[in-house]
Amino acid sequence: MRVALAASGVCHSDLSVANGTLPLGAPIVLGHEGAGVIAEIGPEVDGLAVGDHVVLSWVPQCGTCWSCRNGAPHLCTSSAGAGRHLSVDGEPVQQMMGLGTFATETTVPVSAVVRIPSDVPLAQAALVGCAVLTGAGAAMNTAHLEPGGSVAVIGCGGVGLNAVQGARLAGAKTIIAIDVQPEKLLLATRFGATHTIDATQVDPVARVRELMPGRGVDVAIEAIGVQATVDQAVQLARPGGQAVFVGIGGLAVNVSVPALQLIREGKSLTGCYYGSADVRRDVPRLLGHYADGDLLLDELITRRIALDEVNEAMELLQQGVVTRSVIEFASPAGTTGAAPAA
Repeated sequence: MRVALAASGVCHSDLSVANGTLPLGAPIVLGHEGAGVIAEIGPEVDGLAVGDHVVLSWVPQCGTCWSCRNGAPHLCTSSAGAGRHLSVDGEPVQQMMGLGTFATETTVPVSAVVRIPSDVPLAQAALVGCAVLTGAGAAMNTAHLEPGGSVAVIGCGGVGLNAVQGARLAGAKTIIAIDVQPEKLLLATRFGATHTIDATQVDPVARVRELMPGRGVDVAIEAIGVQATVDQAVQLARPGGQAVFVGIGGLAVNVSVPALQLIREGKSLTGCYYGSADVRRDVPRLLGHYADGDLLLDELITRRIALDEVNEAMELLQQGVVTRSVIEFASPAGTTGAAPAA
């Protein structure tokens, strides 16, 4: 189907592709966090219509493969590679994560869209397609978090802030936000952090152990993807606790812990892909929290920009001074320079 984009977030993963940390190759249309309006559908599409508002999912979920049928649609295998439908002058062009939302239109499979109510602002809805699902899902789906539990979130960018509010929604009593930017830590308190740690001023591990005497936290969520913070997440989890790894770093970043220590302390080390999300369950659930005032989306948007400002947005993301820049397109009826392939 063809979707006219209304908005696209500029995510750190887009920057990682642009700078080669994630080697996806070129030519490629970046962008994977988008929402818009269905402009055209194929003859076999059921349950959707032209004019429907949709959030795009960069993990198309087919609903029929083993993973989808066994409670792990975020690991869907049948839809791998779906959505590569663009070309320029007859030559194929990749779409990042099968979407390519840095364009006024994109072509995607039906398994990559989730219909949403038409009264949800599309700029905010776009963020649910990546940062919100990934961060909130890390706390609400991936983490083994009990009401009244304790959480430390390392990194308070777009994903980390949503991990903070996901922990709040999951009923955590103690939510510790860790970052090097005071402004992001202040924002984290609005999202639900009960404590903040400026990692430029104190050792986060030592400070967490002061706040949680003798143990550490039930769940440590790593949302940056660099070696130092990956190592910290393992140390922050209490014996019997869980470290959840969300941040996407380079191939040289490793989770390393002696097996004897892991056995003796009984910790769980868990990867989190796309917030372990079932998009058809979680997108409506999260938008319901937004409608009720329990999920903050407006506050995630630092800047609203035009498509030709995306390079500046990438530079600001590299500097770590924005939560989310959101590209807003002039008209959902716009056209893209990359034509659908035959």
